[in-house]
Amino acid sequence: MSKKSMLIPVVLVTSLFFLWALLHNLNPILIPHLRKAFALNDLQSSLIDTSAYISYFVVAIPAGLYMQRYGYKRGILWGLALYAIGALLVIPAASARSYLIFLSAIFVIAAGATFLETVANPYISVLGNKETATQRLNFAQSFNGLGAVVAPVLGGKFILSGIEHSPEELAAMGQGQLNTYLQSEANTVKIPYLIIAGVVLVLLLLFVLTKLPEGENEEADHTHAVGVNFSLNVFKHKHFLWAVVSQFFYIGAQVGVGSFFIRYAHQVADMGEKNAAYLFGSVAMVGFMLGRFSGTFLMKYVHPSALLAVYGFICSCLLVVAVSSSGVIALYALVAVPFFMSIMYPTIFSLGIHGLSSEETKIAASFLVMSIIGGAVIPLLMGLVSVAANSIQIAYILPLLCFVVVGYYGLRGYKM
Repeated sequence: MSKKSMLIPVVLVTSLFFLWALLHNLNPILIPHLRKAFALNDLQSSLIDTSAYISYFVVAIPAGLYMQRYGYKRGILWGLALYAIGALLVIPAASARSYLIFLSAIFVIAAGATFLETVANPYISVLGNKETATQRLNFAQSFNGLGAVVAPVLGGKFILSGIEHSPEELAAMGQGQLNTYLQSEANTVKIPYLIIAGVVLVLLLLFVLTKLPEGENEEADHTHAVGVNFSLNVFKHKHFLWAVVSQFFYIGAQVGVGSFFIRYAHQVADMGEKNAAYLFGSVAMVGFMLGRFSGTFLMKYVHPSALLAVYGFICSCLLVVAVSSSGVIALYALVAVPFFMSIMYPTIFSLGIHGLSSEETKIAASFLVMSIIGGAVIPLLMGLVSVAANSIQIAYILPLLCFVVVGYYGLRGYKM
């Protein structure tokens, strides 16, 4: 297809990057919100992230197989359909005040997001010049950053009530009063998720009506064309193996930093949930979005791997401050982390699939998306540490260590 006819497909595929940002960046709102509605501790509330990222792990290979057999467009349609179904499941979950149904709804939404990520990341890479694939992927991921800003701000406004009762106040309530309060907290998620389902269904219709190129650009000499069947052979590329490891730790760090941010802000700076949600969305996630755009620009002059290594080191240093200090200094050290972690996912992804054949790229994309299971493991471990140490601040040692691994990948692990 010509460059002009590629424009609409590129725009539509780029819009998908916004959708999974809603999933991931509403979770930091849902975690403290459902913690109240269901009287959960930090470990139990972390199961929200676990449900989302286990879904990525389970669905990634089927999504890759489906994409390999039926192409990019059908994979996108399946992803949007699952996303809408999961969003609609939130409504009966709130009505029944069932944590299990909530977790199931998040699992289904994440299954849809898995299809979309498995398709969109490699697809946007092949829709154009291979030499600029990393820049193009970072640019598309910038709209993921836009979703990261919108989700916590709107979620904090329309989902969080701002009512925070102490355990003593809850214990003093009568059973009827307590049930009324808890049900009112659960109900606030209905309208936002109904709107999300509607938007996703409209986008689904647009994809049905739009002709999409497959974007196949197989190498002429087929030097690397060994991955025609789905297998583990792709792991013979050591730079790809390290990309999977690095992506596991990066996603674990990213999710951990955001998921417990509201709890962290309350503990180190005595900040209320609505103010913390606004700070996370309007400052931390704006920094995340700006970091994507500025990182894309810097990659014109700095090799992506070098920028990844430097940013990994900076994130580790900021988390040393966040763990070891208190008050505003600790809080804003954590707020600064998203700016520097913003380029990590697309950069690791692009470096990991560099030099692979078209078929290997589809297979590799599934494993890179599977590595997102780090988002289920690291926050769960943070919850365990928080409960054991009675301090969510101490738990931030775990993302600190994760960023050390990411820095190593940018320094040495990316080399072919």
